[in-house]
Amino acid sequence: MNTSLAGIRNLLFDLGGVIINLDRQRCVDALTALGDEKADEMLDLSVQRGTLMDLEEGKISPSDFFKCMRQKIGKAVSDEEIVHALNELLIGIPLDRLTLLRKLRQRFNVMMLSNTNPIMFDTKIAECFAQEGLSITDYFDDVYLSYRLKSCKPDIAIFKKVIELSRIVPQETLFFDDSQKNLDAAASLGFKTFLVTPDRDIVTFFNTQSIDDF
Repeated sequence: MNTSLAGIRNLLFDLGGVIINLDRQRCVDALTALGDEKADEMLDLSVQRGTLMDLEEGKISPSDFFKCMRQKIGKAVSDEEIVHALNELLIGIPLDRLTLLRKLRQRFNVMMLSNTNPIMFDTKIAECFAQEGLSITDYFDDVYLSYRLKSCKPDIAIFKKVIELSRIVPQETLFFDDSQKNLDAAASLGFKTFLVTPDRDIVTFFNTQSIDDF
């Protein structure tokens, strides 16, 4: 696929699988070890299910989520144990991606759009973005999160909310995601898209761009 930066003013990045590396099985194993026998059904790298989906859509609070998890597990586990197990999904952010994001902000409007939840975002995700002694606002001009927008990708509604809030022109925006369903939803509104895969990450993509484009 030949994706060009010609005419692009805005870059919109997914988080998990695009900027931060994930390990789904590690998270499933951690939740299962706590006693959640249906962790495998709940956890999906594209769209979560059940209670976790409710959390990521902003339908329930973290305290409600912890309460539901304890009911599922059927024994006393602490909030901290649940947080630790959830965060096992997140491996970390390679430093070259953080360097790239800062560089991109010199030329483009750089934004994030992520299906995530306040538990992970305020703990491990924040830690990952603090590696260089900075914060997430040093890497993005705007951050759009599912639990704040009350909608998850690939629902068209979340993309419409981003357009409304940011006032970007979709045709001038390149969206990076590791889910084709999410890319298809964005493309239906006019966004340019790029599918991120293990052998075609964002650093690789921008390394292939000519000096005139980047």
